[in-house]
Amino acid sequence: MVKLGEHAVVLGASMAGLLAARVVADFYETVTVVERDVLPDQPGQRRGVAQARHAHALLARGSQILDELFPGLLDELVATGAPVLDDGDLSKVFLSPGHLFTRSGRVKDPRSLATYFPSRPLLDFYVRRRLQALPNVALLDGHDVVDIISTPDRELVTGARLVNRDGGKERNLFADLVIDALGRAARTPAWLDHLGYGRPIEDHVTVRLVYASQLLRMRPGTLKEMAIIIGATSGRPTGMALFGHERNTWQFTVGGMAGYEPPPDREGMISFAQDFAPEFVIAALRVAEPVDEPARYTVPSNQWRRYDKMSRFPAGLLVIGDAICSFNPIYGQGMTVAALDALVLRDSLRRGQRDLARRFFRASAKPIGQAWQLAVGADLAVPEVEGTRTLPMRIANRYVDRLLTAAESDSHVAERFLRVSWLIDPSTRLFHPSLLFRAATVNLRRRQVDRTPLVSEAAR
Repeated sequence: MVKLGEHAVVLGASMAGLLAARVVADFYETVTVVERDVLPDQPGQRRGVAQARHAHALLARGSQILDELFPGLLDELVATGAPVLDDGDLSKVFLSPGHLFTRSGRVKDPRSLATYFPSRPLLDFYVRRRLQALPNVALLDGHDVVDIISTPDRELVTGARLVNRDGGKERNLFADLVIDALGRAARTPAWLDHLGYGRPIEDHVTVRLVYASQLLRMRPGTLKEMAIIIGATSGRPTGMALFGHERNTWQFTVGGMAGYEPPPDREGMISFAQDFAPEFVIAALRVAEPVDEPARYTVPSNQWRRYDKMSRFPAGLLVIGDAICSFNPIYGQGMTVAALDALVLRDSLRRGQRDLARRFFRASAKPIGQAWQLAVGADLAVPEVEGTRTLPMRIANRYVDRLLTAAESDSHVAERFLRVSWLIDPSTRLFHPSLLFRAATVNLRRRQVDRTPLVSEAAR
């Protein structure tokens, strides 16, 4: 493959940063990933990935992309003990996004919906190890990024200014391409403003999410399910997740939006979940052994920085992952959207560096837009969440509610909905005439069954 330059720098060893580095390694002679944390030499928590202490899911599309970029990675995770749901058995998940999905039968295409449940530290470690095995990639940890460097005319970004966190020594790291993967708090808007480009406009939907999590250990067989997911609904802007991971560990997370906050202690968290979780889940939580202390996390809003709408942008700079768009994390989209961004980056680089930023931001807006519509639509379906509900959104949410009602008893409708939610199929598939007809038929049949006892009683 023809190389586009000598050196690319990726700011941040987030999942978005690691995947971006994997892609650009095919187009640049050398790649350096800069990270403020000292990276552990085994799976472990670190300050820069605070979200790792909370429930995580690698959606089906994200799994597919990771295995494409790092062939055999998913098999490694499974060999290490990470659970995988790849047989389509619906009884192995308790999925209730406002409606409890059918738990009988199997999906027709289980491989395409295969879902992996490694802990986030394990996943990060294995991706990072694969990346470090590439001969032209280096990880520079323990360094803060304090600024970007540009040419005097400010038309081209030429590198980044770093500070060693151990001794405070500054250094300039020059590059042909700089990619900001520093997450939601990334300072690119301020850097652009300083260079005279202004800041991108930002879309926000305020959710005021607060959640608490704790890693637990359960005896094998305590639960037959691999994952429990209970979403917020009208009148109850609260929910929970319980995911099985390697070594019989389970990540337990409870959360609330719009001012509803879970207690920060284990007993309080279980009591919080008791208001909406089934008794068998509560019983399993009570006998589980704590592995660590509870952790707390807050997310004020969904945030999308619209770099795709900027009229001017310097060459030599890109932004990726949460640094562009960060979602309400209860939908588990973050890592998968980062993986989709990486594919867009690869396709953009294949067309060369000319007008790279404009092409990348406009192309990445498509997968980001789908995830945004799904997350924001679900958030605003909960009346307690503040925000403008347009007429098209209200109509779409009413239709989605009918789909979810049909998914309570129909595995085909459930599968079609999951394929869109897990970012395999485009959102337009939800409005295919065959699905509309099927959902309507299922719901009509259900209403007729529900009315039958009343008709029989009246006949007497």
